Amino acid sequence: MPRPLVAVIGRRGAQVPILRFSATLAAEAVCEAVWAAGGEPVVLHGPAADPLAELESRLTAFDGVLLPGGADVEPQRYGAEPARETTGTVAFQDDFDLGVTRAVLNLDLPTLAICRGMQVLNVALGGTLHQHITETDPLHHNAIHDVFVISGTRLHAMVGTETIDVSSYHHQAIDRLAPGLTVSATAADGVVEAVEHDRADVVAVQWHPEDRHATSTTDAALFADLIDRARKRKESQ
Repeated sequence: MPRPLVAVIGRRGAQVPILRFSATLAAEAVCEAVWAAGGEPVVLHGPAADPLAELESRLTAFDGVLLPGGADVEPQRYGAEPARETTGTVAFQDDFDLGVTRAVLNLDLPTLAICRGMQVLNVALGGTLHQHITETDPLHHNAIHDVFVISGTRLHAMVGTETIDVSSYHHQAIDRLAPGLTVSATAADGVVEAVEHDRADVVAVQWHPEDRHATSTTDAALFADLIDRARKRKESQ
């Protein structure tokens, strides 16, 4: 049977030397993690002109979606003024990712959102972000730290334990949780590390499971779960 098709939402690179000009990109580790779990990763391009007009119809061709990490979300998207630490925002990418997020919620597509992907999910549903978290213990920017999984959540069913260690690379985090989301994991300092949607088939984590998917069983479990959900959708069509 063909592998389930997973749309990996592309990231626009303004200049990529090997390709000479701009490019739509996906992290190799993300694609490898999807492939290793049994899926077929396909980078979804966002056309520069009116990228959202046909988004829902385009996404119906896929069995699952992966919303990866990336730049900071523009603060005005959640009603805030930019802080000094918020940098590298990309208006086009925000438009595209927010559009994809709303589409997968409407379509109830199996989705895994990672890092920025989780933050975009929260913003799309009316939540807000901390523009910069002060690191104490644990460290969140380029570090490995423990995450505490809440018993009874979908995430707990995936990883099978209440404490996991994760690869973390972020400086922003969820502030006000959006309606429709439930927290499924936190760090020792209270930073929200995972959420899941109360109705739609969406799971989101703040860490980067693609970093260690080949060596961490709990990270691999997130991709295995996405592909399992995608395969069930494929078989039901």
